[in-house]
Amino acid sequence: MLTKNYVCTITPEQALQLKTILEQKGYDLDQIPYSLWRARQNKLTIVAYESGKLTIQGPGTTDFVQFTLEPEVLKEARFGYETELAKIENPQMFEPHAGIDESGKGDYFGPLVIACAYTDGTIAQNLLDAGVTDSKKISSDAKILQLDTLIRKECAGKFSLITVRPEAYNRLYASFGNLNRLLAWGHAKALEELLKLVPTCTRAISDQFAKTEQTVRNALQARGRTITLEQHPKAEADVAVAAASILARAAFVRIMKQLGDSITLVLPKGAGPAVTQTATTIYRNGGEDALQKVAKLHFSITETIKQG
Repeated sequence: MLTKNYVCTITPEQALQLKTILEQKGYDLDQIPYSLWRARQNKLTIVAYESGKLTIQGPGTTDFVQFTLEPEVLKEARFGYETELAKIENPQMFEPHAGIDESGKGDYFGPLVIACAYTDGTIAQNLLDAGVTDSKKISSDAKILQLDTLIRKECAGKFSLITVRPEAYNRLYASFGNLNRLLAWGHAKALEELLKLVPTCTRAISDQFAKTEQTVRNALQARGRTITLEQHPKAEADVAVAAASILARAAFVRIMKQLGDSITLVLPKGAGPAVTQTATTIYRNGGEDALQKVAKLHFSITETIKQG
């Protein structure tokens, strides 16, 4: 697997050792802000930062990591073997199962989207090799959409999406009266839809968002109650959950744009000052009726702008 970018963490002693190796190999060395040193040769750039981060960029990155950095400095071979290591460290991830995750629950504007994706050994390996990881680690919407296309291809006919747009979300929240119950309903529904597509699935994993696993189990219908449901923190480390997180985030990104276009405004993500400012503009122009079409009204932001 070739790459032109690599990042890892090294100790000060390893940084000094690597610098000596590079000097011996004839690299040009200088320094940039916040770095211990920078080395360059044949369009390959290596920077050791004061923070301990080491970055390697340019043609030849793969060879440098595998034949210099790993054997001479790190003393371990990890680069290019992520899938193989994962098979050793987490073999269950390559067994057939489903992963569930959501996007939008912390965003004032936009929908709540819950996705469920099914993977087996082959799909898991393909997704890992393509760089599928927890969507929260990916800041670029373009990258999210790119991976979404890949996941939809790899998991064709083996994933489900539950999309709850703001108006429906506000009605459901009023009915459930609790975000965890609403999330449990969404997770259960996404899993039920997945099981219609892949009835042989016997195991599912989701992030733990409620104090008790029973919250989701209680929301499952007959089909869902027959499978093993695992809930634990940082479930996105599992590739099926990571794939679901990207599917959900991509749908969230698309709908956010649609909602913004419908009122000729760019809707900011999250729940910060920019969100409050935009929400205030919407409220002043159209009142709560306009706001409920694009926002989750139970957030404290709603009361803040009403009182302001």
